Order: sequence, then C-alpha cells, then structure tokens
Amino acid sequence: MTEDKIRVIVAKPGLDGHDRGAKVIARALRDAGMEVIYTGLRQTPEQIVDTAIQEDADAIGVSILSGAHHFYFSRIIDLLKDRKAEDIIVFGGGVIPDEDVPALLEKGAGAIFGPGTPTSTCVEWLQTQVKEKRSMELA
Repeated sequence: MTEDKIRVIVAKPGLDGHDRGAKVIARALRDAGMEVIYTGLRQTPEQIVDTAIQEDADAIGVSILSGAHHFYFSRIIDLLKDRKAEDIIVFGGGVIPDEDVPALLEKGAGAIFGPGTPTSTCVEWLQTQVKEKRSMELA
C-alpha cells in the first residue's frame, strides 16, 4: 500500500501582491512529490481555510510580506480551530521579523521560514510533521 501524497495549500493572504516566494516553495513541494494547491493572490483567511478543508489538506503554507503576519496567522489558526480542523498544519514564510516568530509559534504556527531558507529545509520539515501527524491519527 502506498502512502497518500502530502496535500498542501500555499496561500497569499491580504493585499500583498508579491508571490515569487510562494511560487518557489510551491514548486519545491511539488518537486518533492507533494500535491500543491496555490490559492493565488489576495485571499482572505476564510477562503484559505475553506480551500484547505475542501481539499482535505495536510498543511497550509502562508506567505506574507506585508507585515500583517500576526493578524493573518492568528485568524487562520482560529478559523481552523472553530471549524474543528486544527489538525491541519500551518507554517509560513516571508519577511517576518525574528522577534515576531516566537509569538506566531506560540499561537500555533508549526514553523516560520525566513528569506534565504533552503527549500529543502521546508520540504524536510513538512514531510516530518505530516508523517508524525498521520502516525498519531493511526494510533
């Protein structure tokens, strides 16, 4: 029996119109054998969470360059909890100050990857997280 592909939503919330980083990570995840759904620019947290639930995603990757990372991560994580989908892993990247990362992790983000992080680091982290999540679901 082969293991199901990891399904990831890559999202760009808010008014930020720069998506090169989101496309780079989406390509890296696809190249690693994952199924990736890129939601496109200017998505609301509700649209992102709706897509993740409808697509039975394992994870949501959030790319933020606008400085609104506290709001968007908090809103996405809260919506997942409200909709009983908190098993969906949330991670992100973009231009997020190092001093803001602990609060995002405390809120429930699994990881924050800053500029210059090798895509292989993101891929390996997500593979490990999904493997752990799936093994806990089977237990």
